[in-house]
Amino acid sequence: MGESEGEKSGFVHKGKGHRQRLRERFFASGLSGFHDYEVIELLLTLVTPRKDCKDAAKAALKRFKTLQGVFEASPDQLCEIEGVGPKNLFGIKLIKAVCDRYLEKKLINKDPVSNSKDLFDYLYHSMRDMNRECFKVLFLDAQNRVIATETLFEGTLTASSVYPREVVIAALNHHAAALIFAHNHPSGNPKPSADDVSITRKLVFACRVIGIAVHEHLVIGDNGYFSFADQGYIARMNREYETRDSRLGTGTESKRRG
Repeated sequence: MGESEGEKSGFVHKGKGHRQRLRERFFASGLSGFHDYEVIELLLTLVTPRKDCKDAAKAALKRFKTLQGVFEASPDQLCEIEGVGPKNLFGIKLIKAVCDRYLEKKLINKDPVSNSKDLFDYLYHSMRDMNRECFKVLFLDAQNRVIATETLFEGTLTASSVYPREVVIAALNHHAAALIFAHNHPSGNPKPSADDVSITRKLVFACRVIGIAVHEHLVIGDNGYFSFADQGYIARMNREYETRDSRLGTGTESKRRG
């Protein structure tokens, strides 16, 4: 067998045997027993052929606190870590994108109302560590199966920055019969704000006008979520709409009789 240039010169980079052992451990038992920094290290080695990545992996974990934090960091932020550059951060960004796609595809053609675990897994994984608020909509058919998912708004979400008209247009474009809303709180606390409640009411009312049901609005935090449906908000908002609609209808009929 031919020797590599490194072997001929008597030099073998210090990470070679270590990274091979990491890969053998992974093939033997998956990520069981791996420290989080070792997961990051393994990903960095995918496109770092001749450099030890352990120190860079530990530095990234120290900087971004958690494995999820590393995955959610921007490329520019990752490149601030010594030993991480535009090429070897590829593995980190790829695995996050693949996980998001996998969990999203698990929802397609399923009923998230009945399969709440798949719904929560997808939303929790894809939204909890974002450093800015994102408003996501799941579009459902008449059997409550997911047709598509779409992020419609990003940034600081207030009652004036989430437009019911855009939500309605997107729902009609997807031929949706029902919707589920979700957004994250970067603070980690899933308790809804007054704006969250106001936004939800406006959306429920706007969708009712065109015959589209709103099943849920989830607020995703660090270690859990708040459900507008479970806490009775969605049902109460629907009753408010029906009461208002009934009053408007009665008023219209009175005018007609007059």
